[in-house]
Amino acid sequence: MRKITTPKKIGRPTQNPKDTERLTVRLDKESSLILEKYCEKEGIDKSEGIRRGIKSLKDK
Repeated sequence: MRKITTPKKIGRPTQNPKDTERLTVRLDKESSLILEKYCEKEGIDKSEGIRRGIKSLKDK
């Protein structure tokens, strides 16, 4: 008897690529406000603001 299998369906790509990590961070009120103001000014989300901050450490 032959087993019939259906091929995997190709769907939309996920929002989280496999080369990313999830990180939970606790900030004091002052740091949180600084991040919020920066992100509003630049028109980016908090994750991008944090990534930019981390990358700026690499450049030092």
